[in-house]
Amino acid sequence: MPKSYSQLRAAFALAKASLLAMLRSPTSIVFSLLFPIIFIIVFGSMVDTTIVPLKISLGQNSDTSNIIYESVKKIKNLTIVTNMPQDEAREALKKGRLTAILRIKKNPVFSQLPPYTILITSSPSSADAGVLLQTLLNNVVGSIDKAAFPSNASVAILHTKELPGRIYRKIDFILPGQLGLSLLMAGVFGSAFLLFNLRQSLVLKRLSATPVKRSYIILGEMLSRLSFHVLSFIIMVGLGYFAFNYTLVNGFLTFFEMLLFSLFGLVIFMGIGFIISGVIQNESSVAPTANTFILPQILLCGLFFPIENYPHGLQAFCNILPLTLFVDGLRKIGFEGAHIWQLPWQVIGLLIWATALSVVAVKLFKWE
Repeated sequence: MPKSYSQLRAAFALAKASLLAMLRSPTSIVFSLLFPIIFIIVFGSMVDTTIVPLKISLGQNSDTSNIIYESVKKIKNLTIVTNMPQDEAREALKKGRLTAILRIKKNPVFSQLPPYTILITSSPSSADAGVLLQTLLNNVVGSIDKAAFPSNASVAILHTKELPGRIYRKIDFILPGQLGLSLLMAGVFGSAFLLFNLRQSLVLKRLSATPVKRSYIILGEMLSRLSFHVLSFIIMVGLGYFAFNYTLVNGFLTFFEMLLFSLFGLVIFMGIGFIISGVIQNESSVAPTANTFILPQILLCGLFFPIENYPHGLQAFCNILPLTLFVDGLRKIGFEGAHIWQLPWQVIGLLIWATALSVVAVKLFKWE
């Protein structure tokens, strides 16, 4: 009695062949691994001297009917959140989502203190931004003193308090973005070019004459990309951790969860590559078609600078893009110590993208 054909063994054989082809391709190595590593080294070594956007929460019982608060509201790069619960604000401060918690307190009229006391609660997670905020507040107080109280004592005094928290380094922002860039390039460009070349060289046509199902061919390609991504992931995270003190809150568990979370990105970006290979008619169209999707992702998904820097009308669109959801999830897992099940917005969004693209990719798959 003849042995039954093993679809899974065929998928592993295809995965092995595809992985060897990738490792022998200079283009795959350069775009998917070398470029992200160069970005990690360059940005990880940089000293950040740019003026970053500041986001503060207004403390409980803060006095807002005074000239200080009106002047603070006019600071261009400052966003004030007025309705955030105090416990939530303190947690956001520890995780680097807020620059500080600001409270303006009016002092008794006959006290020897200035009319107002400005209380700033900061955290090591946003140390640089906290220093910048203090400088701006000192400038505000100085301007008011010069205009309204030129011969009197200062209108306010500043007090600072620091909550315990982790130091948020530039590498904590950059590295997840480069992991996303690596997966994006490998998934879209790699899959699109590979499948198109296999179709052009009639390899897929020959495979269609075998008992291998089309779903297992896609599975084999996904396994090869996964193997390559695991290798790239280990190299880049290892470089960031040992060379630039990248934050892995829970050590190996965080590393494993980031790797597991990467499966969402793998399915999505490979699905896009499969779709491109299924609709184009010639090899010269692969790169322009792929760049139509890749370039907006690179520019709009917060790989190199926060999405908060964009106009508010554009931020809503940026936040639903798959690379944004993926990179944002990696940052929360790596720095904040969040678990995958604590990221419902990112997981649901990525599942929707992955399901839709997978269905379209299978429908558009062509043997020749």
